[in-house]
Amino acid sequence: MGHGLCVCSRGTVIIDNKRYLFIQKLGEGGFSYVDLVEGLHDGHFYALKRILCHEQQDREEAQREADMHRLFNHPNILRLVAYCLRERGAKHEAWLLLPFFKRGTLWNEIERLKDKGNFLTEDQILWLLLGICRGLEAIHAKGYAHRDLKPTNILLGDEGQPVLMDLGSMNQACIHVEGSRQALTLQSLGCVLYAMMFGEGPYDMVFQKGDSVALAVQNQLSIPQSPRHSSALRQLLNSMMTVDPHQRPHIPLLLSQLEALQPPAPGQHTTQI
Repeated sequence: MGHGLCVCSRGTVIIDNKRYLFIQKLGEGGFSYVDLVEGLHDGHFYALKRILCHEQQDREEAQREADMHRLFNHPNILRLVAYCLRERGAKHEAWLLLPFFKRGTLWNEIERLKDKGNFLTEDQILWLLLGICRGLEAIHAKGYAHRDLKPTNILLGDEGQPVLMDLGSMNQACIHVEGSRQALTLQSLGCVLYAMMFGEGPYDMVFQKGDSVALAVQNQLSIPQSPRHSSALRQLLNSMMTVDPHQRPHIPLLLSQLEALQPPAPGQHTTQI
C-alpha cells in the first residue's frame, strides 16, 4: 500500500507551485507517511506528512490538523509550511509540509544520552521546560489543550529549543483552560519532566511489569533521590504530579517559577543541548 501511494518515489512533487525532491522515507504509522524532501527553490529540507483519507471524516480531520497549525506563529509550536489535498484514484491524500528537525525529538535526545550513561543537566531541563511551557501557554491562550504531550511529540531545533508537534491531537479540544483539561496537561508535562530527569517515564516500570497504570496514577508519585537535581526541581515535579488535579500549578504560575529558576544570562548558552 505504501509503495502505490508514494508519489515521492518517482522523484519530485509540486506543492504551492514549488517543486520538492524526495530524499528518503522518515517513517510511517497507521494511515500516514512522513518523507524527507528538499525544496528545490530554497535548498531547505522539509518533512512531508501524507495522510491517507478513506472517507470524508478523514479529510475533515486532516483539515482540522492543518487549521490547528495555522492558529499559531510561535517558536515553540511546529509551523505549517503548506497544505493541500490530492486525489489518489478513489481516495485522497492530505499533504502537510512541515519544517524538518534533524535533531529529532526530545525522546531521541534522552535516549542518546542514556546510551552513554548520561542525563540532561538541570540547567538544560529548566531551559527546555520553559520553552515547552511557553508553547503550552500559547495553545491555552487560544482555548485549546494539547492532548498528547510526551517526549516523542516534542522536537528539538538546531539550538536545542523545544517545538511542540502533533497538533492533530488538539482537534475538537476547545476548553475552558482553567478546568480539568489543563490539569491533565500539567500531569503530562510532569511525565515529560520526569523523563528528562531520569531517562524514563514515571510509569514505564509499572507498564512493563503488567501492573495497572490507571491505578498507579491515583497514588502520589515516589520521586527517586539524585544528587543531579536540586530540591527546587524536585518540588516542581512533585507539584505537577500531585494526585489532586486542583492542587497542580497552572501554566502562568509554572512559567513564573521557571523564569526565576533560569541560570544567569552570561551562562545561558550552557543550557542548550
